[in-house]
Amino acid sequence: MKVTVDKNTCIGCGACAAIAPDVYEMTDDTKAEAKKSEVSGDEESKAKEGCDSCPVNAIKLE
Repeated sequence: MKVTVDKNTCIGCGACAAIAPDVYEMTDDTKAEAKKSEVSGDEESKAKEGCDSCPVNAIKLE
């Protein structure tokens, strides 16, 4: 599964990184980013939980 975060849309709430710290992290500019561009196995479910937690739909999973 491919994980991308639109930094222009991200408001930096941190919910994704709190839920899935192995998949998402907060950067110095207080925006989220994917630690890995591809995830698999157990990380897929965490990536989805993090995506679902985003209040502005800045995370895309493919």
